[in-house]
Amino acid sequence: MSRNIVYFDLETKRTANDAGGWDKKRDMGMSIGVTYSTRDQAYRIYDEKRVNDLIDELLKADLVVGFNVINFDYEVLMGYTILDLPHQCRTLDLLVELEKTLGHRLGLDAIASATLQVGKTADGLDAIRWYREGKMLEIAEYCCFDVKCTKLVHEYGVEHRQLFYVDRFKQRKSVPVTW
Repeated sequence: MSRNIVYFDLETKRTANDAGGWDKKRDMGMSIGVTYSTRDQAYRIYDEKRVNDLIDELLKADLVVGFNVINFDYEVLMGYTILDLPHQCRTLDLLVELEKTLGHRLGLDAIASATLQVGKTADGLDAIRWYREGKMLEIAEYCCFDVKCTKLVHEYGVEHRQLFYVDRFKQRKSVPVTW
């Protein structure tokens, strides 16, 4: 049986300000979570009522790949479970790995745009506004696109052993990766 890599992202119902600060990520609430499983070759969309199914899929994965999942997405999910997800899920957090190499953080959009010439379609604040407007389909589409960007960036890194970004001087730079 082949290795099951699960790519993952979620959007929240509330901003950090609404929840009382960045140390209260568990109170931000999940509006939509999305996974892509390489074993099933399928996307799955989870609303808050199915958050336990999402957590189950992450726990069963051979590897969870995401962007800022350890310090954000898992923290939001831990508002729904007693499990310590960063220590119980086998995880490759692309942001954490890139920050180790570069010494600073970059957004998924900066990497995807420079590496794949594909930019994000919206941002987390748009998703929160859509949640308040009841536009769950828009959130799901946006979150699926972010999962696809994460998957393509990861696969590019695996194949080419490098990614690209544009630095603050507008220079396109490469960064080696070892995943």
